[in-house]
Amino acid sequence: MGETVRIPAGLEVSALLRQVQAEGGFACVLAKGEPDAGTLLVVISHNGAPPVAYERMPLSDGSRGWQATRKHDPEKPFSFGEYLDRRKAQDSDLWIIELDIAAGERFIGLPPPSA
Repeated sequence: MGETVRIPAGLEVSALLRQVQAEGGFACVLAKGEPDAGTLLVVISHNGAPPVAYERMPLSDGSRGWQATRKHDPEKPFSFGEYLDRRKAQDSDLWIIELDIAAGERFIGLPPPSA
């Protein structure tokens, strides 16, 4: 098996922000991580819809793929922000990026969630 080439996190973040903004969406960095080897957590919402956090996780085939790791719970309105704070405290290399655009999952290579 060949080794997967990994794009530096700072470059991936920059490209993601530009793509979303070029399509009329809003994108920003909530937490800046390590520019070369950092990992990404992407928060996606649109027009005030409940946010969903996505992270790359190991898959059964040994590769890494985007998985929804946290969804906003209206019964616990502060738990989503607390989750982001905990993840950043656990991993100082972590980038947290927010995307506010319709079907934002397409920017990380996922189909939009079904309604």
